[in-house]
Amino acid sequence: MAETTTGRRERKKARTRQALADAALRLFTERGFDDVGVREIAEAADVSLSTLFKHFPSKEALVFDLDEDIESGLVAAVRDREPDRSVLHALRDHIANTHASVRLDDPFFVLIESTPALRDYARRMWSRHEKALAAALAEATGLDPDAPAVTGLAHFALEAPGIARESPDPAGTVHELFALLEQGWAGSALGR
Repeated sequence: MAETTTGRRERKKARTRQALADAALRLFTERGFDDVGVREIAEAADVSLSTLFKHFPSKEALVFDLDEDIESGLVAAVRDREPDRSVLHALRDHIANTHASVRLDDPFFVLIESTPALRDYARRMWSRHEKALAAALAEATGLDPDAPAVTGLAHFALEAPGIARESPDPAGTVHELFALLEQGWAGSALGR
């Protein structure tokens, strides 16, 4: 009985969280981030203001409701890779398949880029992901978490989707960028 109640409670929390994120995104894209208050979002999702803040610590966090999923996906790409697969290839494929697909004209991306508070939040979020990814890379390779190879790859991996978004072939661009890491600049036109 307790397991059924716990499952129901978790599903209800997930539905509430999704309703809040959906209402926020709809209102933000209709009227702009700065012209929508958190009370309006709570009302649109039919919850109290305190419920909103139980699920999201800030107004900006409402836009990035998948923040934890993004980080856990990056870490899992490294930790859960096949034993014979390099961290570089596992990370490349994960990013090419998930993070490079957002286009510059996507309403979500336009909202973030046109709102200074959201751009700043996104940068801080990526910085947190970079630290978590570096820790996973260090654990997987046995290198020191502050080793340039570890911090460099974590930083580069999180910058790659931004570069790839501007390409007509985002996934191909991610593969090309990671090939530079694997093979070095000497093998490219820039190294000749």
